[in-house]
Amino acid sequence: MKGWLRGLLVLAMLLVVTGARAENNCLVIADFDSGVKPNNIGGDFGAWDKDPADFTQTCFESFSSTQRRGNSGFSLKLDYDVDSPNSAYNGFWMKLNGADFSKYKKLVIWIKGDSSKGYTKVAKLEFKNGKGEVGKYYISDIGDDWKEVTIPFLKIAGITDFSKMEELVLVFEDWRATKKEGSIYLDDINRVSTKLNLASSLLGGVNVNYLDEFDLVFIKVKCIKYRVLYS
Repeated sequence: MKGWLRGLLVLAMLLVVTGARAENNCLVIADFDSGVKPNNIGGDFGAWDKDPADFTQTCFESFSSTQRRGNSGFSLKLDYDVDSPNSAYNGFWMKLNGADFSKYKKLVIWIKGDSSKGYTKVAKLEFKNGKGEVGKYYISDIGDDWKEVTIPFLKIAGITDFSKMEELVLVFEDWRATKKEGSIYLDDINRVSTKLNLASSLLGGVNVNYLDEFDLVFIKVKCIKYRVLYS
């Protein structure tokens, strides 16, 4: 096949693939709609404290039917308190049961604060895998209304292997919390991928689920350059 024709074919295939980029594949980890444990992939979850014997710092979980997303079901409510004379942090843990995240691009979490009780606008997420690695990501700008937090896996520092994920942890830290006592709601925790398997094969096995719009535009430009050089 002539060089210019091969370049044109690759470009056409990538245009088709990138055009379908918005077709997300979403797997629900936890929607809390049943109002009971476990989560949607069979993992347990609950609140935790740095020091359970220190009652000046606490965190409790419950289900809420009034602050949910959608017209039915529940969200998860976390009542936290890190206003302590001692070093304090606590939060929420959720087991992922070795789930394979390597075929997915990002994690999506919906979060909001309790406007009547108050809340911190910043919280930390930790990701733990089967190798003992711990990744960290800070959620910011939490507000009174539901906010969709999208976390690209490439931006989670500390995790090199997403093929066996064990735990997701939300942490309230006394030194970082903008309000040391309050309530936070969580709902609809999902992992999301984009169907770009064809592009992956064209790129020599690159996991294109991790590519963003800039990467894909760059690929198309390279294909156009390839076509010009070999025409």
